[in-house]
Amino acid sequence: MQDSRLEHDFLGERAIPSSVYYGIQTLRAIENFTITGIPLKAEPLFVQALAFVKKAAAQANRDLGVLDPTLAGFIMQACDRVITGEFNDQFLTDMIQGGAGTSVNMNANEVIANVALELMGKPKGAYEFCHPNNHVNCSQSTNDAYPTAFRIALSNKLVGYSKALGDLAEAFAAKGEEFRNVLKMGRTQLQDAVPMSMGDEFRAFATNLREELLRIEDSRNLISEINMGATAIGTRVNAPAGYAELVTQHLRTITGLDLSLAGDLIEATYDTGAYVQLSGVLKRTAVKLSKICNDLRLLSSGPRCGLFEINLPPLQPGSSIMPGKVNPVVPEVVNQTAFYVIGADLTVTMAAEAGQLQLNVMEPVISFALFTSISYMTNACHTLREKCVVGITANVQHAENLVRNSIGIVTQLSPVLGYEATSEIAKEALRTGKSVHDIAVTERNLLTQAKWDEIYTFENLIRPGFIQ
Repeated sequence: MQDSRLEHDFLGERAIPSSVYYGIQTLRAIENFTITGIPLKAEPLFVQALAFVKKAAAQANRDLGVLDPTLAGFIMQACDRVITGEFNDQFLTDMIQGGAGTSVNMNANEVIANVALELMGKPKGAYEFCHPNNHVNCSQSTNDAYPTAFRIALSNKLVGYSKALGDLAEAFAAKGEEFRNVLKMGRTQLQDAVPMSMGDEFRAFATNLREELLRIEDSRNLISEINMGATAIGTRVNAPAGYAELVTQHLRTITGLDLSLAGDLIEATYDTGAYVQLSGVLKRTAVKLSKICNDLRLLSSGPRCGLFEINLPPLQPGSSIMPGKVNPVVPEVVNQTAFYVIGADLTVTMAAEAGQLQLNVMEPVISFALFTSISYMTNACHTLREKCVVGITANVQHAENLVRNSIGIVTQLSPVLGYEATSEIAKEALRTGKSVHDIAVTERNLLTQAKWDEIYTFENLIRPGFIQ
């Protein structure tokens, strides 16, 4: 029979396995919330951030004479061990839960209290010496501790995402340089438009994604404002004078982040606008990334009956019935990831709108949506870069042949022959299948071969000058 200890709360008494560091409130949360099956430990940066918050609170309470320095020291040591990830397996509450994050906060309070008790030479559950609420949660409420930890974790998680997105942009830029001398046809509305360099096409992908790095940094700045010290609703009830400012200062030192205390703690305690902004940035990037993947799928379509301008790395057989078929599986999986993130943005929007009066109780689902979106987008960027972009090759001659045989190149003749004449050439080329060159130069003698050669150099096709 498993050893256990008895713990109580105002609802009653429960047996807790002696081996675990969490307590009765965490146990109740484990039993009550079986929604995602994804526990808090799946987000180690969030666990770490909770310990940051508890350590800063212990320091501030010690400095203000609210907490005995020796006890505060043990709490801080316990927090340091949680920060390293040593006790991640003790954070088991479901990521989506009722109670505005109270279960997450108490999971942290209980684990830290019991680690501190062991450091003191006391048994787990001997809360008269270090209590989850009275000591670890001193001068705090879930309503300031949870969102503060959430914002710290988000900020740190965005660092890895920015790196992955930046690396992906660089991979596209490298392909842009590699393909700088590859001539291809540009297209609008899936119809032939005018020629361009494949290098410029891939450089544009890089530019498109690099823009998002600035938006991510803007979002990080927004979530750097915290409401620590607001306690229940922003009135600072049960917190000593100067605590909010001091705990924020300690958090800046502990985390290395440029955190600032909100000017209006009542507003900051219920406001979720920064999350809506960040979610919108994630959605915006997801939309862009999905569009790029659509382009990669189109450009590689075929091989005999599609555009076939590029080759994606072959990763796996593409069909259980069609031999030799290879599918663009990586762009497809990134598309699907983008769809998830776009949907998660709606979740964040609805959850932010659902706040009432002095608190938004839907913050757990906001945290789940944002954490998963950032994780999935990070993984998508890594996968697209490593499994697809770096291995893309160009079908150089085929792409150029498409240009030379295209009707779209007639556009460059408009300044020389006029719109009406070039329209007639295009119409005849479409009707007969003849080349623009043969109709304009050989049959109609509308311009000389020398003029044609001047207009249709590689350089003038990809970076056209005005020629009359």
